[in-house]
Amino acid sequence: MSTIIYPSPIFGPVISRRLGVSLGVNLMPGDGKVCSFDCIYCECGFNSDFRPKAKRPTRQEVREALTAVLKQRHNDGEALNVITFAGNGEPTGHPDFAAIIDDVVEARDKYFPDANIAVLSNATNIDRDEVRNALMKVDDNIQKLDTISPIYIKKVDRPVSPSYDVDKVVANLKKFDGHVIIQTMFMKGTYNGETVDNTGAEYVQPWLEAVKDIKPQKVMIYTIDRETPAHGLKKAEPATLDSIKDLVEQSGIPCSASY
Repeated sequence: MSTIIYPSPIFGPVISRRLGVSLGVNLMPGDGKVCSFDCIYCECGFNSDFRPKAKRPTRQEVREALTAVLKQRHNDGEALNVITFAGNGEPTGHPDFAAIIDDVVEARDKYFPDANIAVLSNATNIDRDEVRNALMKVDDNIQKLDTISPIYIKKVDRPVSPSYDVDKVVANLKKFDGHVIIQTMFMKGTYNGETVDNTGAEYVQPWLEAVKDIKPQKVMIYTIDRETPAHGLKKAEPATLDSIKDLVEQSGIPCSASY
């Protein structure tokens, strides 16, 4: 099983399929994974396989490390398209997430005012006002919604909290009033002898209706790109993603597909 555990608090930059030259901000420990989901396709592996011993980076550590990298890249004339909160788990789970967003906005404005700030989130904490308010300050508020089927979510995304309710998540996504990008993983294959194909109409049509209800600024659909901790998963074909992309665009919402 091949997995990627990212350094903390800053890593990269990396070349993102969806975002360009991206400098990563990892608010989780650098030696393991802490996430409110335990997705079977996660490039960082299963939660149980990578229990961290280190602590999360502090707000000060994040601020100092990011400022140093941005200053160096600015002085050396190195390109940067986006500062992306990602890494070894759900970034909004950090207790100082809102304050860290303020720090990153300040540093970005000083050194790379044309760069975007992006947050990759699984939407499990957007019921909290302070998290939602902080996400309104970033350029690319990217929230996961793989399906609206509770059965599929339990099988594939595997929320840690038993109280996870996708209907409530959709309701909270609507509270962004369009300042949100929906990100969805489409794939095929099997896991534990059961299909995990969410590319058929029985999944896509209800998901599309939820997306239209949320009214995001954009939708990003993608498929498996790296080795996954679960075996038996398969990429969705480009033609399949293109057909889903067309459905989204027909509803008047911009959509990108990453193969």
